[in-house]
Amino acid sequence: MNTSAIPLNESGRMTSDERKIIFASSLGTVFEWYDFYLYGSLAAVVGKQFFSSVNETAAFIFALLAFAAGFAVRPFGALVFGRLGDLVGRKYTFLVTILLMGTSTFLVGVLPSYASIGITAPVLLIVLRLVQGLALGGEYGGAATYVAEHAPGHKRGGYTAWIQTTATLGFFLSLLVILGTRLIAGESAFADWAWRIPFVFSVILVSISVWIRMTLSESPVFLKMKAENTTSKAPIKEAFGEWKNVRLVLIALFGVVAGQAVIWYAGQFYALFFLTQTLKVNPVTANLMIAAALLIGTPMIVFFGSLSDRVGRKPVMLLGFLLAIVFYFPIFHGLTKFANPTLYAAQESAPVTVVADPTSCSFQFNPVGTSSFSKSCDIAKSFLARSAVNYSNENAPAGTVAYVRVGNTRIDSVDIAGVGNKEGAKQVRDFEAKLGTLIKSVGYPTIADPKLINYPMVLLMLIGLVLTVAMVYGPIAATLVELFPTRIRYTAMSLPYHIGNGWFGGFLPTTAFALVAATGNIYAGVWYPVVIAAVSLVIGFFFLPETRQRRIID
Repeated sequence: MNTSAIPLNESGRMTSDERKIIFASSLGTVFEWYDFYLYGSLAAVVGKQFFSSVNETAAFIFALLAFAAGFAVRPFGALVFGRLGDLVGRKYTFLVTILLMGTSTFLVGVLPSYASIGITAPVLLIVLRLVQGLALGGEYGGAATYVAEHAPGHKRGGYTAWIQTTATLGFFLSLLVILGTRLIAGESAFADWAWRIPFVFSVILVSISVWIRMTLSESPVFLKMKAENTTSKAPIKEAFGEWKNVRLVLIALFGVVAGQAVIWYAGQFYALFFLTQTLKVNPVTANLMIAAALLIGTPMIVFFGSLSDRVGRKPVMLLGFLLAIVFYFPIFHGLTKFANPTLYAAQESAPVTVVADPTSCSFQFNPVGTSSFSKSCDIAKSFLARSAVNYSNENAPAGTVAYVRVGNTRIDSVDIAGVGNKEGAKQVRDFEAKLGTLIKSVGYPTIADPKLINYPMVLLMLIGLVLTVAMVYGPIAATLVELFPTRIRYTAMSLPYHIGNGWFGGFLPTTAFALVAATGNIYAGVWYPVVIAAVSLVIGFFFLPETRQRRIID
């Protein structure tokens, strides 16, 4: 094991040894992100395997919540491993994180399903997701700090941007492995058992990653502090117990990371869910288009990281926030128009409206599948939500039986409160059959016709999303490293990063789908990233300092 350090390079040029270290660090991080995002890409399949005791919609939402659970604990992983990184070193800490990540990912691949061991299956799945989240919470701060402390000052943005590409490349790698498995095994086998192969395959990637990280040298900046006995004795207390540092943490969280997080997850994960769950695009087709957009857009992360070395970190990131705020709604409308033109045309020519007494309408988000809708408004909205039909609401006088207006045609809903179960079920079936026939007749499809998809325009929309991701994501590692003192850097930068990405970003798919289910508007979920990005734009503009010319050695 190589434990020597490469001397700190102040010459302004990156040596070949430093390039090797940065490449090795980035490659290991790619594999770790691969492990983490496998679950997100397979949420629908995993939901059917581990949450099969509830209906399909509830199973998918539970799967998303289990996905979010890994994000929820990331800040705690940031504290645990950030403290270790500031106390014992950058290298050994993120060697531990990849071992934890790889082991838990492999275990997901061999975990028995709900049909085999009952409730124990989803419980163990969530435990493994929590371990993944803890490991990832310690990974990013270590990798970003490690690379930044080897990079020459005037290229820090460009070199740390390579760490930023690892999240996208890891996601991209997971999509490729999933697609390859789907194509080789077939859809039926994939849904049954072959979905486990990408998880088990992670053993090979982890073995490579561990070997790579064991050959790395410790950060010269950390060794310099160690030699001078200036390392922090209590990094958590120092980082979060002194107002001057807490203030920087809050600025980092709300002025940078929260906005970056929602843009990142909207631009990649929510776009994928929107294509497959809302627009009913074939999963293989949707994954291929997302992968193509990532392949084209990922080099832009390095470009914008390098640009921030010349013009500053702040203007590049703030412009990314602004573009997301302005263009996200048009882009998602564009995805509908070009990915499912029949659906888009139906929305334009025959808009759907639910006319009802607002006091008779319930909140339609029902993740546990236990609510029993018996009022006319709820029965109508529940069917439309399950059918992914975009609808608007119109108030009616109190006591009015709800009805659905499709274009100029009206179909009355049914109120089965007080009606016998058998008769009530029949009335609901009859109503849903009539409404289903009507919405299909005006062009509301159940799936997107692959012959009608405008692939170049869909790809252009997705590249637009990835472009905003690159603008805010490319410079962020350098910004966070430069924002905090060396002795508490690993701890101080990790917590806001993982609160932002773990909580604001990780809960985006669940929150967005809840907004869609509650309002009936398939675009309502886009409000979440737009509003959070607007908050970061304002706070970042007024409070975030420019860090480009700062030295990172205290």
